[in-house]
Amino acid sequence: MDATAAVACEGVTREYGGGRAGPLGRGPSRPTVTALADVSFAAARGEVVGVAGPSGSGKSTLLHLLAALDTPTAGRVVLDGTETTALSSRERARLRLDAVGVVFQRFHLLSALSARANVAVPLVERGVPRPERRERAESLLADLGLGDRTAHVPGTLSGGERQRVAIARALVTDPAVVVADEPTGELDTATGERVLDLLAETAADRAVVLASHDEQALARTDRVVRLRDGRRVSDGTVDDDG
Repeated sequence: MDATAAVACEGVTREYGGGRAGPLGRGPSRPTVTALADVSFAAARGEVVGVAGPSGSGKSTLLHLLAALDTPTAGRVVLDGTETTALSSRERARLRLDAVGVVFQRFHLLSALSARANVAVPLVERGVPRPERRERAESLLADLGLGDRTAHVPGTLSGGERQRVAIARALVTDPAVVVADEPTGELDTATGERVLDLLAETAADRAVVLASHDEQALARTDRVVRLRDGRRVSDGTVDDDG
């Protein structure tokens, strides 16, 4: 395990299913699905790491483990110096709030809230006073070119604008790690390039882990970890053919 990494995992396996189906577990056995098998990974502050692979290769599962949204069946995950596998669900939730920002493919913004209020949601959960929440959210949105859209609800924003709001929300707690799952998957080429620029800029003080099918997006990363059938098959530049 790399002690200098902002986030790392060692020999991680994640399995789903198993046991007996039906009431009281008396039915036939359910098959066990192995989403990840003995995967090790690390990302340092200042680094943008791509995670590549076909659908079902384990990319999203790996991101969920790195972000403490899930725990492995076997192996260790260390996020910002804390081993997540040793924590209760409440402790992991607190660690997520303090140490990680997540950019979801479909944004996951709250439709009834303004852009400013969406960005401030993690600060509400941390008990930050309202004036400070407002100031920090507005400052981030301005930095991302949305200073004139802070009061707009998501339904009135373009896809690229909604993605920038999601990035601002991921950054508002100044996390050690940002994980982004297919952040350009629903964006046009020009907007996707702007989003990748923003993610690269945020990596100066933190680690960014970016999962994508898009080789053009992966070309913007420092290195690429490739997965296939839940296993790591290569780690290097995007010139690797896996």
